[in-house]
Amino acid sequence: MTSQDNSRTPRGDSASTRLAYVLTGVVLVALGLVAVLVLSAGADPVTGKPAANTKPAKLSSLVESTTHTRLDRAPRDPRPQQATEGWIVRPTKVIAIHDAPGGRTFGKVGPKQIGETWLPVIAQRDQWTQVLLPSKPNGSTGWLRSAHLKREYTPYLIRVHLSSMRLELFFEGREMNSWTIGIGKPDTPTPIGRTFILGSIVDPNQRYSPIILPLGAHSDTLDSFGGGPGTVAIHTWPTTDVLGTASSNGCIRVPREALNQLTKVPLGTLVLVDQG
Repeated sequence: MTSQDNSRTPRGDSASTRLAYVLTGVVLVALGLVAVLVLSAGADPVTGKPAANTKPAKLSSLVESTTHTRLDRAPRDPRPQQATEGWIVRPTKVIAIHDAPGGRTFGKVGPKQIGETWLPVIAQRDQWTQVLLPSKPNGSTGWLRSAHLKREYTPYLIRVHLSSMRLELFFEGREMNSWTIGIGKPDTPTPIGRTFILGSIVDPNQRYSPIILPLGAHSDTLDSFGGGPGTVAIHTWPTTDVLGTASSNGCIRVPREALNQLTKVPLGTLVLVDQG
């Protein structure tokens, strides 16, 4: 009798134990639901920060980087006055643009827009390539998977000095030629920084230049101009009195001889614009 009584668990203790188990189970289930909800929202359940393995956006939903678009999430050029090594790349298909190697996608870029799309390489990290982009705002960059890029080399570099109104053309680091140019007016200045030759076009609707070389840069003061997106370009002018003056809407006006040489420069060639 006594030994049997001593072997039993008191009735009150058994009920409280079962209640504790039930409450513990409820808490665990609640925590699990919270974790599922947080993860489904793309965040880490501990820190609340975006999860590193968040499913990337569909390519079809991304805005393409062109001279007509704006990608405000694009990282800015960290060295806007530094020359590159001359490497240029072209996407072999439409691919996503990332804000860092393996980072979040914020846009896409394809192999063609104004002719073939060649972009200057400004950095390389493992299997990722950082390039200058043709979209607004000026100085936009992005990271692309190197496996989806065709890579070439351009020995040319174009330097534009706004104060002295000179354009210099370099080949393999040696100055080939230089010319006096026309630049943007004070209220529509030519933007400074790194850009590149985006395309080469012949426009039958205008007579001021046989060939126009649009750059991967845009006016800082004009959202649009002449029906276009305010793209800055290199071109000639019917009269030479504009050379040595700040009289354009941001474009770089050059003599005919300069344009003849610049049209032989590969697309993607770096253009460095400074205040010098």
